[in-house]
Amino acid sequence: MVTVIKKTDTKRQIKRKVKPNGYSSQKKLFDAKKYNGILKLKEDPLEIQKKMREE
Repeated sequence: MVTVIKKTDTKRQIKRKVKPNGYSSQKKLFDAKKYNGILKLKEDPLEIQKKMREE
């Protein structure tokens, strides 16, 4: 989707164009605390990351 912002648009008009009705940034936030402690690793996370980057 493309939003056209003109030089003559006010701050209020720009905010309305960028954030359409019905959209809330609060709905899209990722709750990392929900998954805290669930993942059981057999290896150090840094070692896993290094292996992934080498491949």
